[in-house]
Amino acid sequence: MQELDRLFHCTYSHHSHLVLVTKYRRRCISAPMLAFLKAQFERLVEKWGCELVEFNGEPDHVHLLVKLNPKVQPATFVNN
Repeated sequence: MQELDRLFHCTYSHHSHLVLVTKYRRRCISAPMLAFLKAQFERLVEKWGCELVEFNGEPDHVHLLVKLNPKVQPATFVNN
C-alpha cells in the first residue's frame, strides 16, 4: 500500500531523485563533507516544507531522494 500525503485541495506522492556531481567528476567529497552536506540539505528541505527520504554519497557525487510538496516547483527547489 502506497502512502499518500494530502493538502486541502489534492492528494499526492511526489518523490524526486537528484544526483549532484562534482565538476569533471573529481573525487573531492570526504566523509566529514558528506555529513555537512546532509545537514545542509535537511535544513533546506525543511525550509521548503518537504522531506529528505534518503541521502547517500560517494567521492564524486551525491544522491538525494526528496519527497516534494506540490506547491514547490522542482526547478526552483533544485536551483536553491
